[in-house]
Amino acid sequence: MPAFIDVAAANAVHLREWIPWGDDPAYRSERLGGAPADWVEHRAYLYALRPTEDGPVIGGFSLHRRVGPDGLEIGYWLDQAHTGTGLATEVARVLTEVALALPEIERVEIHTDEGNARSAAVPQRLGYRLARVDPFEPRTPTETGRLQVWVTP
Repeated sequence: MPAFIDVAAANAVHLREWIPWGDDPAYRSERLGGAPADWVEHRAYLYALRPTEDGPVIGGFSLHRRVGPDGLEIGYWLDQAHTGTGLATEVARVLTEVALALPEIERVEIHTDEGNARSAAVPQRLGYRLARVDPFEPRTPTETGRLQVWVTP
């Protein structure tokens, strides 16, 4: 897990626009360091993305059980050097398939801030539909306070 936290820290400036823990070392460590307990307690499943089995961590992907008993939410971020390469879409596609193969899961959601067009492009490319836009309290200076909720068709 240290490699995961280290790459997130190295991308703090890149991540802080859209991810509240991106620029906060204590919150980042708590958030990413809690992954083993989240997994065991079935709250969230955090995955480190590596280009090869022993390669460096280049991003993080997660499945969260915070959208109801029949759904999972996908979260994602990439090292700045790897954005715009299609990796986020490909991994989100795989996680969508994995989630929907679980017997209790009927839907998968991806939540994006309305101002984060690059992040919103992922569910759009995967055929998710925009179910609604919810107001929320912005956690970063860049967030608009309008949360897009994308849902599998």
